[in-house]
Amino acid sequence: MPSEKTLLGNLPPDPRGFVGRQDELGWLAEKLEPGGGTRLVTLVGVGGVGKTRLALRAAERVGAVYPDGVWLVELSPVRAAGQVPLAVMEAVRLSDQSAGSVAEALGDWMSDKRLLLILDTCEHLLTDCAALVADLLAGAAGLHILVTSREPLDLPGERTLEVDPLRVTDAETLFVQRAGLVLDATARRQVADICRSLDGIPLAIELAVARLALYSLDKLHELLSDRLRSRFDVLTRDERSVDGPPRHWTLRTTIGWSHELCAPLERLLWARLSVFADTFTVGAATWVCAGGPLRADRVADVLMHLVRQSIVLRHPTDLDRFRLLDTVREYGADWLRELAEGDAVRLRHRDHYRRFAREACADWNTSRQVAWCERLLAEHANLRAAMDRALDEPASRAALEMAGTIGFLWRHCGMMRDAARCLDLVLAAEHEPGADLVRALWSRSAVAINQGDLDPACRWARRCADAAREQGDLTMIAATAYVTGSTAVLTGRTAEAIDLLSAAPRLPLGADWQGSAQLQVRIALCFAHLLNGAIDEAREVAEQARADSVRCGEQWGRPVIDGLIAQTDLARGDVETAQANARAGVVGSRLTHNTVGTALTFDWLVAAVVAGGDSRRAAGLEGISRRLWERVGRAQVNSPHLIAAREARERLLRDRLGDQAYEEAYAQGMAMPYDEGLDYALS
Repeated sequence: MPSEKTLLGNLPPDPRGFVGRQDELGWLAEKLEPGGGTRLVTLVGVGGVGKTRLALRAAERVGAVYPDGVWLVELSPVRAAGQVPLAVMEAVRLSDQSAGSVAEALGDWMSDKRLLLILDTCEHLLTDCAALVADLLAGAAGLHILVTSREPLDLPGERTLEVDPLRVTDAETLFVQRAGLVLDATARRQVADICRSLDGIPLAIELAVARLALYSLDKLHELLSDRLRSRFDVLTRDERSVDGPPRHWTLRTTIGWSHELCAPLERLLWARLSVFADTFTVGAATWVCAGGPLRADRVADVLMHLVRQSIVLRHPTDLDRFRLLDTVREYGADWLRELAEGDAVRLRHRDHYRRFAREACADWNTSRQVAWCERLLAEHANLRAAMDRALDEPASRAALEMAGTIGFLWRHCGMMRDAARCLDLVLAAEHEPGADLVRALWSRSAVAINQGDLDPACRWARRCADAAREQGDLTMIAATAYVTGSTAVLTGRTAEAIDLLSAAPRLPLGADWQGSAQLQVRIALCFAHLLNGAIDEAREVAEQARADSVRCGEQWGRPVIDGLIAQTDLARGDVETAQANARAGVVGSRLTHNTVGTALTFDWLVAAVVAGGDSRRAAGLEGISRRLWERVGRAQVNSPHLIAAREARERLLRDRLGDQAYEEAYAQGMAMPYDEGLDYALS
């Protein structure tokens, strides 16, 4: 077992280098050291002044003293109230899928850990951020939190650092570094003038440097001096006071100068792009933003013009995706309101992601499944924003369709809490019977099954089955057998489960969500046979299900089938094949971000290792399993059979190793980060 502990965290790389702020970094290093006198530090300053980059650089310096990681939570895409805890959970990669409070689940997970949490861009969520920070700090003694915001949280013990603009010399260094210039005396004076006129605000300097692609330094100096002076002159005292101190309207004026230099179509696209909650593709921008003078065939070219001016940025690792900085997005949103287009463009945004989810569900049970998983993760913030727009009218047809499709997809990619939230809000309203209602009820029941929330799962399953029978569609009836049969399996009613699942109509598997649900019926039937001790029947069903999965090309259900086949291998005494099949199950579930599937197949791999006699390794794997189930939320999805199997493995390993050796190996497994633990198990 590896002896070195990998440093956890999700800090992004910064290939551009860092300029200045050495005093601030020293102060932060002192305050962020454990025992440094405070556990909550807030960096306060105007938009664009460099709070985020300072926070990341400081965290990078002190990261080694936090054995449980340094985690960045980007809150700018979060808009709806109550979603801050969920954003934190996603950032720390805790895929807790239980049905309780998110904040409580976070507190429980952090209670014995020493980590640094960075909450970035909190100003639009101050109340929610303050409430969560207070709760987490009270329950997790090893937690330190670094906040960036335009205002402090105003909590007891909070230490604030006002992030000022760069000193003149540092601002000049930043300009020259970004521009790649070699300066003579005249050029140096021009750069100094430009940096002073921009008040040393890094974002303003970056935007000015981008203009060097179009203008010489002489021309930039002339334009910037004239335009900024004229814009400041026309700002009235009342206008200036609205945004607070001069640095607020300095930045706004500087962005306004960049806006004025944009062509009319560039300004229009900038405004419309502000509806995206996070990154976007050219295709999404075209679908959402085209219209009027901005023809669809012009969107890509206009977008590239904005990229050249640094108004729009390319994603650092996925060059097909783009984003707006928060302050630039805010300016665009202001112009969208001025154009009176906000509602219309947000509706197009909603409808684009409504179509996206519909297409994903229709194509889910195919070889494109993994690609859909990756796209869903990349579009998570936009899907959430589109769903929130639909939830403005929870009784609408659009809300019902989107809750069913997006909820189905989120359930399969481990985003149970998002799915449960939108489905609960929509299903609380009255809806006409139909296929959309069946899919929404199926998804809600399936989410509850994964959360181990079995009483509600049974209620949703009954409603789903009733709605499907009312439709009279055999494919729907076959699909709903999964939720009724699985709830019976997990609540210990194995014989009833076998009857329900065996009675489901056997139809060819389609490419859509119903085909996937029908495959899951067969998976659940195999599991029920195993629990009933009917190994031959379980093997027959599993092999048929695997053949169906291979024909479809799907990869979400197949790993679970591999794990179940491993169980039948063990029952037949073929330990080596059992280990190979269980490893295949873990690999496949990991690929599709199926956290419950990963934890289940991992437990079946542990059982195969126990059977192979490598008891110390098995004890370490049990510790890793505990970490996996922590991410899920409810160990062994509250199934009595699965819990009993885990307890039996532990008793056997303690008998073989002795308590002390077992606990040492178990603790080593528990100490491994998620990915390192999986890599070790699969090695």
